[in-house]
Amino acid sequence: MLLNFNTTLVTQYKSQSQAIRVMTEDWVKNEIFCPNCGSVVKDFENNKPVADFYCENCREEYELKSKKNDMGKKIVDGDYGKMIERLNSTNNPSFFFLNYDLRTYKVQNFVVIPKHFFVPEIIEKRKPLSENARRAGWIGCNILLQSIPQSGKIFYIKNGTPENKGDVLKNWQKTLFLRESGNVDLRGWILDVMNCIDKLNKKDFTLDEIYGFENILSEKHPENKHVKDKIRQQLQFLRDKGYLKFLDRGKYKLT
Repeated sequence: MLLNFNTTLVTQYKSQSQAIRVMTEDWVKNEIFCPNCGSVVKDFENNKPVADFYCENCREEYELKSKKNDMGKKIVDGDYGKMIERLNSTNNPSFFFLNYDLRTYKVQNFVVIPKHFFVPEIIEKRKPLSENARRAGWIGCNILLQSIPQSGKIFYIKNGTPENKGDVLKNWQKTLFLRESGNVDLRGWILDVMNCIDKLNKKDFTLDEIYGFENILSEKHPENKHVKDKIRQQLQFLRDKGYLKFLDRGKYKLT
C-alpha cells in the first residue's frame, strides 16, 4: 500500500484545500478496499450529498473526512441538523478518516468507522455562526472520536504502518451485529457499555468492575432507574453476539 499522495494531480491548483481534496480522494480510490467485502471502492462521479465512495460489490457507502497533522479527539463535520437526521435514516454512510502529514503529503493514519457506531451522543453541536457571517445562524457539528468504542475505529494504517487486510475485514465483521439494533437509543446503551469495557483497558474483567460505571451511566440515562439491570442486559447481548466470552459467574473476556 502506497502512503504518499500523487502531487502531480494538483500542480494547477492555487487553493490548498482543493488540492488536498483531489489528492486524498485519488489516494482512497487507488489504495483502499471495502472493509465489508474486500473489493475496490469507487468514487461517486456526481458529488452525492451523502457519500463520496461506494463498493460496487456489496453497495456499502463511505464519506471521507481528512485532517492534517493528527487525528485528535474530534473531526469537524457539516450541518448539525442534517447529521442528526442522517443518523436515523437508512442511507447513512460509514466514515473514512484520513490523517496526513502536510509537509510530506504522506498518510499517517487511515480509519473506517462503521455507520452503526454513529449515535447522537457522538455528535457535538457547534455554536451558530455570527450575524456577520455569510451563513449567519448556521449550526455545524463535530464528530467526537473519543466517544466511539475502540472496536469502532478500524485502522487500515496506524502511525504510518499499514495493517493486514485480513485483520481489517475481520474487525469490520466483528461488530456488524450492531446493525440489528435499529433503535438508536438501544444502540446507544450498547455503545456506552462497550466504552466502559474499553476504559478498563484489559481483556478480562468482572461484572462488578462494570458496575463501577453506574453513576456515569445514570447521568447519561437519567430516565432509567435500573442501571445495573441494563448493564447486565447489554453484557448478555454482547456475549450472545460473540463480542464477549462468559468465563464464570460475573467474569467476562473480550474475544
